[in-house]
Amino acid sequence: MPIEVFFAIEVAINGLMAGVMYALVALGFVLIFKASGIFNFAQGVMALFAALTLVGLQTGQIPFAHLINAIFGTRMHHFGWDLPTIVAIIGTMAVMVLLAFLVERLVLKHLVNQEPIILFMATIGLAYLLEGLGDVMWGAEVKQLDVGLPQGASVWIGDTTYALFGYDFFIDKLALWAAGIAAVLVIGLTLFSQYTRQGRALRAVADDHQAALSVGISLRAIWVLTWSIAGFVALVAGIMWGASSGVQFSLSLIALKALPVLILGGFTSIPGAIVGGLIIGVGEKLFDFFFQPIVGGATENWFAYMLALVFLLFRPQGLFGEKIIERV
Repeated sequence: MPIEVFFAIEVAINGLMAGVMYALVALGFVLIFKASGIFNFAQGVMALFAALTLVGLQTGQIPFAHLINAIFGTRMHHFGWDLPTIVAIIGTMAVMVLLAFLVERLVLKHLVNQEPIILFMATIGLAYLLEGLGDVMWGAEVKQLDVGLPQGASVWIGDTTYALFGYDFFIDKLALWAAGIAAVLVIGLTLFSQYTRQGRALRAVADDHQAALSVGISLRAIWVLTWSIAGFVALVAGIMWGASSGVQFSLSLIALKALPVLILGGFTSIPGAIVGGLIIGVGEKLFDFFFQPIVGGATENWFAYMLALVFLLFRPQGLFGEKIIERV
């Protein structure tokens, strides 16, 4: 096999792994959109906030330590103990459920049947609020996140490809774990959406808030459930991204890369979020591999948006989205 073909295959496989990471964030957007019909701008910040909270609980950091020390003149930063990873994850999930309850209680219940743009603006405000709250609670420094997932190149894959082709593939173990977890999430969420009473109620709320209320569906309960699930997905995405590149505030910007994923896959399709992520991941890696010497560097920064623009022109509902026909 020519070495150029080998490198292209390796780049494509790593693109698949990167696409899975994008898709983990896009899943949260799909869930919120299916329940309320809005693009939740705060989803990327929710992943950041979940990762910050997980690290803080793991390391026994005192929430609001900087604020407390500034007010009372103390120098306390940690409780002096570390929590096991599983306990910290459960604690973080409890925080995300509490956040979902507060969002519904303080924001969503006042915006029933409002225009989508009003709900969208509310999520922008929520994004900046959560980002500031995370800074005050846990500090702005870059944090290392370790939940016990293996990292580094997979030796088995490298040895196998070397025996078959004479070259060894570099595939990150963490990316393989992310792919497996994303597959489980997609299967679970699809089954939940299609075959459970709560999933059907979620779709009914997305279609018509008033009609759902008229048949006895609790709009408030569905929104709390939806934002809780989105918080869980944000926690998974935060773990994967945080373990890969550290927990830092630039993590909130992954929401911008998830937007082209949603445009490709469709805003209402859970499997579409995964397929869209894979297309973006592979496409940007291969485009950079073949065309970077011609058009210059940083092609990964704009390729996804160029591809999304093409889809908006020829298939605006995405690959798996529902085509909306309005009669006037």
